Amino acid sequence: MKRSIPALIAAALVATTLSTTTTTASAAPAPEPKPVVSCEFTPTPENPAAKPVRIPSARARAKGTVDVYFVTNYGPFVVRMDRANAPCGVHNFVHLVKSRFYDATQCFRLTNSARLGVLQCGDIYRQEEGGPGYKFPDEVTGNETYPRGTVAYGNQGPGTNGSEFFVVHSFANIDPNYTVLGHVVAGMSTFDRMVAAGIADPDQDGPPVKPIRILKVWAR
Repeated sequence: MKRSIPALIAAALVATTLSTTTTTASAAPAPEPKPVVSCEFTPTPENPAAKPVRIPSARARAKGTVDVYFVTNYGPFVVRMDRANAPCGVHNFVHLVKSRFYDATQCFRLTNSARLGVLQCGDIYRQEEGGPGYKFPDEVTGNETYPRGTVAYGNQGPGTNGSEFFVVHSFANIDPNYTVLGHVVAGMSTFDRMVAAGIADPDQDGPPVKPIRILKVWAR
């Protein structure tokens, strides 16, 4: 069976990213024992899981990075997530990826205003509706910034992280209230295409003109 063009492009990004990672690892000294932290995941029966998914384990690695690969109908991109900066957040994201929570989902909000330029994803039903059935605390210092390429959790107030996340395609002049997961390391042109396709709102904050779909996500 022939592979689709997005899959072929994603494979190329995988190869490039893994090649860089392998080269760095070969020059590094033997790894030290991986530190771990305890995480608190609280069920939200008032907002049950939009897709079948268990609550993650309470122990998370707090060292190293993990690369998360996305294939969308606009093209692929790769996010390098930092376990040291947000151990519980990255642990949760990888858990959701492995549970296929993000596969075959839609990103319902795209903004391109003077204050905020982001793509918001991870809401299964519609904007800010449809999470994993639990929440967990923020991992912020108050010094966070959100330049182009930043990937962070969205929330509906302190300690309400779940599955919602956003990718900054230009800049985000917002308060440091959002846990930073990592940054896009390949495929920012994918977001440029999304923005160029337009937003169905005169204030440039709403649904994209052409639906943005996440087809497949995996982590390495």
